[in-house]
Amino acid sequence: MEEKKNILTYEGLKKYEDELHELKVVKRKEVAQKIKEAREQGDLSENAEYDAAKDEQRDIETRIEELEKILKNVEVVAEEDVTSDRINIGCTVRIKDLEEGDIEEYSIVGSTEANSLEGKISNESPVGKSLIGASVGDTVSVITPAGEFKYEVLEIRKTNQG
Repeated sequence: MEEKKNILTYEGLKKYEDELHELKVVKRKEVAQKIKEAREQGDLSENAEYDAAKDEQRDIETRIEELEKILKNVEVVAEEDVTSDRINIGCTVRIKDLEEGDIEEYSIVGSTEANSLEGKISNESPVGKSLIGASVGDTVSVITPAGEFKYEVLEIRKTNQG
């Protein structure tokens, strides 16, 4: 079975590459220094600093592995493929909940980048999946475990244009 591609916007790719660089270049050295200093204190069996530094080292190596796995199988959404005619990954949309009247704004991203607290929803989520391909003025139905919701698409713009 082929591994699923990690679809990222250019902004998401840059964020992950920067984090990986920081972990490999800065954090690894910091932790190695902490371990060295803790070792110099003698008895490691009761050395809390040593244990904490080893835990931190393990966490850093785990995150580096995760990031390398994401970046190894990445597909970046090409800037020229993002338009404001139809909703796709890399777009920010304003939609109106037709029942409640609330206006919401979301950036559509690949599942790897999704973060609902930052208003970034996955193209694979119920709302994201329903919005893909819609145009301004379209009414979109979204089936969720909580029921059916209807949204009107008010605006579509490229995410990186703010």
